[in-house]
Amino acid sequence: MFTGIIESVGRVKTMQPVGGDIRLVIEANDLDFSDISLGDSIASNGICLTVVDLGSNYYAVDVSRETIARTALQDLKAGDVVNLEKAMLPTTRFGGHIVSGHVDGVGVVSKLKQDARSIYIEIEIPAELAHYTATKGSITLDGISLTTNLVRDNIVCLNIIPHTAQVTNIAKHWLVGDKVNVEVDLVARYLERLLNKKTDASPAPSAITESFLADNGFMR
Repeated sequence: MFTGIIESVGRVKTMQPVGGDIRLVIEANDLDFSDISLGDSIASNGICLTVVDLGSNYYAVDVSRETIARTALQDLKAGDVVNLEKAMLPTTRFGGHIVSGHVDGVGVVSKLKQDARSIYIEIEIPAELAHYTATKGSITLDGISLTTNLVRDNIVCLNIIPHTAQVTNIAKHWLVGDKVNVEVDLVARYLERLLNKKTDASPAPSAITESFLADNGFMR
């Protein structure tokens, strides 16, 4: 589980095909590696990936074909900058929102311009994800927890403050036409599931009936 508050930016060192999958090595000189172990999760551009190799300033992950197909990782190349966040701890300050690191789809930067000291950005997200978003709601883009200014059909409009732009890959690396990983609000997904009338089969009736309680001495 993550918060969407980026801890560091790293750079893709190598991408090596391995049996149809990809072994990805990411260097991160500014990330604290002292509490990272093999098997830990690191969100890399918003994708929850498991550390399989580790050095003093790098980590390696294996990326499955499923993840490659469903994320913007398919366009990633050596030298690209990626946003990094280690899995949250119970003591972590919750500055963003609940982020699972499970990417829902890929969006495209459709507009980008300076707006006073901020950067105004419009992201075209897959149409099937649009109803999970809301004006002044939360969305995760490349692992960054962001607040939407406005949602217009399947266009998400945002203003990125200077701090966020500088400590992520936005300021120097997002361009119109670039693809970004999109994770919608997890709460919205569960609410849809709860409210959807076309639910799975009704739950089986409970075996704890009044006669069961009486027979087992609970009703005296």
